[in-house]
Formats: sequence, structure tokens, C-alpha cells
Amino acid sequence: MPVRRRRSTALAAAVATAAALGATALATVGTTTASAAEMPLEGYELTWGVKQSYRTYVGMFGTFTTADGASQATGNGAFTFVDGDGTYDTAGHTVDLAFQGTLVSASKAHGFEVTLTDVRFDSKAGEITADVKKVDTSQGTPTTTEGDDVPLATVAVTRDMKDMATTLTAEAGDFLGSAGYAGAAGDPLTVVKKAAPTTPPASPSPTEEPESPKPTPSATGTTPTTPPKTEAPDPDPTPTRTTGTGPSASPSVSAPAGQAATEGAIADGTLGWGVKQSFRSYVTGPVAKGEVTVSDGAVQAAGNGAFTFKDATGTYDTDADKLTAAFRGAVNFKGHRTNGAYGLDLTLSNLKATLDGGTGKLTADVNSLGTRTEGVVLADLEAKSADLTARNDVITVDGVAATLTEAGAKAFGDFYTAGTALDAVDLSVALSEDARLPEGGGTGGAGGSAGTGGSGTAGGTGSTVGGTGSTVGGTGTTTGGSTIGGGSLASTGSGIPGPALAGAAGVAVAIGAGAVYAARGRRPQE
Repeated sequence: MPVRRRRSTALAAAVATAAALGATALATVGTTTASAAEMPLEGYELTWGVKQSYRTYVGMFGTFTTADGASQATGNGAFTFVDGDGTYDTAGHTVDLAFQGTLVSASKAHGFEVTLTDVRFDSKAGEITADVKKVDTSQGTPTTTEGDDVPLATVAVTRDMKDMATTLTAEAGDFLGSAGYAGAAGDPLTVVKKAAPTTPPASPSPTEEPESPKPTPSATGTTPTTPPKTEAPDPDPTPTRTTGTGPSASPSVSAPAGQAATEGAIADGTLGWGVKQSFRSYVTGPVAKGEVTVSDGAVQAAGNGAFTFKDATGTYDTDADKLTAAFRGAVNFKGHRTNGAYGLDLTLSNLKATLDGGTGKLTADVNSLGTRTEGVVLADLEAKSADLTARNDVITVDGVAATLTEAGAKAFGDFYTAGTALDAVDLSVALSEDARLPEGGGTGGAGGSAGTGGSGTAGGTGSTVGGTGSTVGGTGTTTGGSTIGGGSLASTGSGIPGPALAGAAGVAVAIGAGAVYAARGRRPQE
């Protein structure tokens, strides 16, 4: 039998409604009615992402579905609920709005489905509530928990109601799957009146009188006695008793000292790339407790540094400034070990770089948790110069900017938008067998120590699988300092819910990498 939780405010709302409807009766006993100080509001929208790490978690192992007017921003972004209507208290300068829209977060693989409806914002109480239904099938037998007007977060109300800070409640933790959410910072909340259509309405017929504009609450709370010529300012939702506030060296361009042909086959070469520094730190850090391992000729610099891939093959054309080079070597990121299984197991191999007039692509084969995808275009490349000039039969292009592509963003689960900066790429290719690559490159070069990067181990307890209320990282955990959506990992990586391989969600927060892609591949067809 479903467990249903009701909140006392539901009764309070019913009383308030009865008071408004029964204004005449109250007036007979000399009582000032609440409705006399209230003005109707309509056409508002509420945008809130709940919590970025929660969206990351659900996006990895399941899906978000919106209906009844609700929508989600691209890139696994925030949610918007529409058609908000309610009242403005002109005496207390507060608003109470209810919004249309349904949001369902679900994962068949991990046995949960959470539905939010009847989202409400009450500026006087300083909170956002919703009706919530949670179905848990992780233990085999479905259990259902429901609640009306569940307080999901407290809100630091501001006058313009934009980007208001939110703090998640214990009830949010109960329904979303992590007790660690209680007291944690949620995503900012914005409530705005939807802009009117820009196309003017058709003129009324000669026999019809145009409808007079309805009075709109002003910032001072007074009601105009005559129809205003322009729309009055939005109401101030703040109670009167409080105030609210809401890449490095340039490529070599020296003249060639050798007599290499202007085009032909590459004899050898190296590619240096760190993927993303914060990701390397995360994998070997105290959260993932993992390791970084190179193989098939690739090496890693000491101190959990960048990687060098070797034995390049391909072609070059210095007259046309074109280069295509494929490199040998693989790097594996592994972490979040629980009962011998890893929540993160990502391998990048067969890297290939192309340049044409200074721009190009970086591709790799991606194998994550056993799912392999070949030739994933990970990044767009842009050199500091379009010229490809050989010196001593070697072309060197350092500090090539690498930014995530649209295809890469989709392959990585849309946790980074196109244009996100990855680590810069260094390229050196030999045009003849006796050409000497820069120090650290070529077969047998120094290039850094192979094996495990960083001091992390693959063991440890890792993240908890299957138990509700587990957290990853905890408040204040630092995982390399990468910033996502204006917040550091210390603020976005905590409180990831439990009944799943929660640790991998933190990986997506750190880089949005192949673990996300593979997790999606493992999810049952929907």
C-alpha cells in the first residue's frame, strides 16, 4: 500500500481559500478579509534545476521526462514550469504562485521513478514545494511513497525573484535518494512573468469596445483607480518585515633546415595531451580512490601529469598546411571500486589528430564499462598559427587549443556543452626516419613514467551501491577544482543519491567523460 505524506500547510491553504471565498461572512463580524489585500497574478514561469549533481546522476543512469507544459534546458539543464497563477499580498508584499508541469526522473536499471507535480512558490514562507510520488523497485518489490506540498527547498527571496539561493530540505533528501541533501545548496531559483507576445492583437470591430486593462499590483502595493497606460511593475515578493538581496608556446615557424619533401608520409611522431587536469585529480583523489594506467606504448608524466602517445602514422602537406596523424597508446581511468566492480572504467585509445589551415579535430576510440565506440570526435583543435613549417624534418605545433564538440558533448552525456575547454594538445611529427623528435618524444623517449598516475589506489570502499542516503565526496570535497556552471566541484559534487553507482556521477561532474556515454549504453532501451 502506498505511503502518503501530507503536510499541514495543505490544510492551511484550504483554510485560506475558504477565508477568501467566505469574505462576506467574515465582514459581518467586522473582520478584515485576506482577499481584500490580495490581487490575482497569472502568466508566471518558475525555473529551477533542483541540484546540478542530481541532474548529472539521473542523466547518467536514467532520464528526465517533462510534460504538461514543463520543459528542460539543453545540456541536461534546469527545469521550467509554466502558467503560474496565484495572488499578491499588497499589504505584506508577498506572492503565492502555483505552476503547471510534470517532471519525472527515472532509471529502470536502478529501480527508481520520482514524479513532481503542482510546484509552488511561496515568498512569505520562503520555500518551494511540490506534490511528489516516488516508486522504488530496487529491492524487487515496488514501494510507493507520496506526499502533498512537500517542502523541497527554502528560498532566500529577493525583490526581482531572479537567481534566488536555495537550500535543500530533509524531505528533498527522502524523495530524491540522499540524506546528504539536507541543508545542501540547491540550484538558484528564478520566478518571472512571461513576456507578452510581440505581435499586437487584432483591432476590435467597430461594434466592440476594447477591454480595459486589468489593474496590476504595483511595487508599493496600491491599486490604480484608473486603468494604467503601461503595465505596472512586478510585485515585490519580499515580506515587509525583511529585506532580500538577493595555451602556451607558439608553434615553430622557422624555415626548414632539412630538404624534406613538402608532402608525404609521416615517419614518426608524438601527441601530448592530459585529457583534463581536474579529471585526473578526481580519479586519483579521495572520492574515486582510483588509478590512471597507460599501455600500448603511451606514457604519463610524473605527478599524475599529462600523457604522451607515440609511433605516429599519417600524412603531411606543408604547402597546404595539412596534417593527419594517428598515434599508438591507450590510457585507462578506473575508480569507485565496490565489491570488486568499478563504477568508473574508461579507456581512450587510437587517438588521431587532424589539422587543416590551423584547425582540426581530435578523435579517439572510447571504451567505458565494456562499451566500445570507435572514432568519437572528442574535440575541435585550433593552433596558434595556420602554418605547418618543418625544421630539421620535424613539424612541431604546441599549445593547440582543444574544445569539446557537439558530437563529443552528446557522446559524453551532455554534461559539458560544446566549447568547454579540455587540456591543450602538443604535436610533433618526423618527416624522415633519421629526424629527431623533441626531447620526450619518439620511440624510447623520456615522455614521463608509465603505469599508474598519481598516488590513488583502486581499492578502498568507494561509493556505496544500493543503499539510499549515500553521498559522494561530501560537502566541501575538492576534486581538482574544475568549475561547472559557475560552481566548483566542492559545491556540485556532494550529496549524490545512493541507489545506484553514485560515484560515477561525480566523474561526470568533473569532466562529463566517457563513463557517461557507457552508462547510457548500458541502460535498458526506453
